[in-house]
Amino acid sequence: MRAIVSSAALLAVVAFVQADSLVADGAKVVKLAGGFKFTEGPACDAKGNVYFTDIPNERIHVWSVDGKLSTFREKSGRANGLFFDKEGNLIACEGGNRRVTSISPDGKVTVLAATYGGKKFNSPNDLWIDPQGGIYFTDPRYGSMDDLELDGFHVYYISPDRKKVTRVIDDLKKPNGIVGTADGKLLYVADPGANATYVYRILGPGKISEKKLFAKTGSDGLTLDEMGNLYVTRRNVLVYNKNGKLIETIETPEAPANVVFGGKDKKTLFITARTSLYAIKMKVRGQ
Repeated sequence: MRAIVSSAALLAVVAFVQADSLVADGAKVVKLAGGFKFTEGPACDAKGNVYFTDIPNERIHVWSVDGKLSTFREKSGRANGLFFDKEGNLIACEGGNRRVTSISPDGKVTVLAATYGGKKFNSPNDLWIDPQGGIYFTDPRYGSMDDLELDGFHVYYISPDRKKVTRVIDDLKKPNGIVGTADGKLLYVADPGANATYVYRILGPGKISEKKLFAKTGSDGLTLDEMGNLYVTRRNVLVYNKNGKLIETIETPEAPANVVFGGKDKKTLFITARTSLYAIKMKVRGQ
């Protein structure tokens, strides 16, 4: 006979899985590399290698799947957030150069956006690429405000053909971390200036719904796992389920700035935290 599982039983199983730790049994946060000034912007390529930035030193480094550290780019323009597009180009928010660029595998740099309405961006910080190839990015500013040209800190969208830039969010205090779901339906934006993280429904390329409060905490960087849990960097790594409930806290030796899943099976959570790069094995994969 075929066993019949009730919907109540299925919900109970889901609840049990969610209540259980997402961290692999016995796994601890381990330090992979140190000696940096301020690590940020981790991004995973198709092979599982993790690229990350050292902002003050203006470098982009790579932690390979076989555990080796190398430098991908010098004079990075104080690059911060990174993300790979479908063609294998590394898209970077160059905060110091006040622009968003595309870096080909052989190192060729192409400027995708540097101004809006004829005015320079503040300091592009973090980004996410949607399924169509469009790029959402945040544009806050930390430090000196003397040379700002725009009227505030906003979120922008570069069209899939990379020919048009539109402003998509203009009512946040200081947007920073940003990430969307793999299906292109939801967009999460952290606003540490308001100590909040919001969620938006994506209605089309560069078109989003009104914001909805997701969690009463700001964040530097964000990432998602295959179950739709959102990872927030705030003193430690905080994990929220789809309903905005805090379900896990991953303590780190240094305050984390950003996170990404990487490795050959995408079941290692890489954490950039001040002077170091850390990692911890997980039960779940990145989305």
